[in-house]
Amino acid sequence: MSTNSNPTIRTGGIGLGGVIFAIFLALKLAEVGAVAHWSWWWVTSPLWIPLALVVAIVAVVAGVAFVGNCISGVADGLGRRRRMARIMGEGGGR
Repeated sequence: MSTNSNPTIRTGGIGLGGVIFAIFLALKLAEVGAVAHWSWWWVTSPLWIPLALVVAIVAVVAGVAFVGNCISGVADGLGRRRRMARIMGEGGGR
């Protein structure tokens, strides 16, 4: 007889966004309250707003990394130019 000391942990499920979407959908289809007059974009918003936030955060991080890389490249170019000017100045130029 074997005993399993590790209990199985199950994750996942419908989640909070799914529950809110189901409520909005039921209210929209039943034409109850203010939700009946909402656009379908707003009824489905609990499904797509979290994805939109993740995409926006990734875009901002990528933009900051790109700008930082560009600034670093410009600084490296200026540093090389200054080093080259010193070398040429010390060597007499010819």
